[in-house]
Amino acid sequence: MKKLMTLALVAIAVAVTFADGGNLRYSIMVNKFENKANWTGRWNLGDAWGEILTDQLVQSGRFIVLGEADMRGAAMAEQDFAASGRAAGGKKAPKMGRMTPAQLLVKGAITHVQETKGAGGGFGIAGFSIGADTGSAEINVTIYVVDSATGQVKGSKSVIGKSGKRGLKLGYHGSRFGGDLGGFEKDNMGQATTDAINQAMEYIIAQLDKIPWEGTVVLVKPDKLYINRGSREGVAVGMKFDIGKVEEVVDSDTGEVLDSSMTKLGTVTVTEVKEKIAYTTPLAGAEKGMGVHPAR
Repeated sequence: MKKLMTLALVAIAVAVTFADGGNLRYSIMVNKFENKANWTGRWNLGDAWGEILTDQLVQSGRFIVLGEADMRGAAMAEQDFAASGRAAGGKKAPKMGRMTPAQLLVKGAITHVQETKGAGGGFGIAGFSIGADTGSAEINVTIYVVDSATGQVKGSKSVIGKSGKRGLKLGYHGSRFGGDLGGFEKDNMGQATTDAINQAMEYIIAQLDKIPWEGTVVLVKPDKLYINRGSREGVAVGMKFDIGKVEEVVDSDTGEVLDSSMTKLGTVTVTEVKEKIAYTTPLAGAEKGMGVHPAR
């Protein structure tokens, strides 16, 4: 009970922090982690890692979390079916050209697994050892955070998860392993996996300060500006943004953006927010296509 109360308090504290701070969000997708350790057990290690990490990113409130590659593939197949003329049309039919692109990709590999079985002396119930040495487990995972626009690795880290460590900070809301992880969290390899995922979450969130957040002015009216970021991206009423012309220095040999800078025109304040768009105070001289950066 104490553990459950602690997890609940952590989740509430995280939610309040993000709501009050108005942290700006990035779209992110988890690619399937390759099980290079070739560990086999009652569940697929790569699938477990991908599902739980995706769930933790959702619960953190720091990201716009997109479905894994197989889910996005299924969505595109459904769009193709709707466009084929064989499906009923109307407003509910999925349309092409509206899928949210991932700004960040998380990928990696499970490189090593070490599991020590218990010494025996107890008895088993539903696959768990009672009254005996229950053994231990360790999992090594290498994580990469990739910028989808350039394909460059923005950061990488190797984490080592060990059984007997802390459970998931935000709980688990998926279905594959039960609403509260059930036997997964009692299993040594499950415990090692959750410990590694906690470390991975801390690392991924820490990378956000290194990644520029930006938007664009999409419409200018005498009484307000429209920017293409809304509540989905963490924009809230009262936030301030710098508006200006963004210039990029592009390598003529490779086409790679070497640097970018904004010539600031002025600062605006958000007055109204919808899911994908926000309205701000007007700014003389502002034009459609100008850049939007968090105010400094």
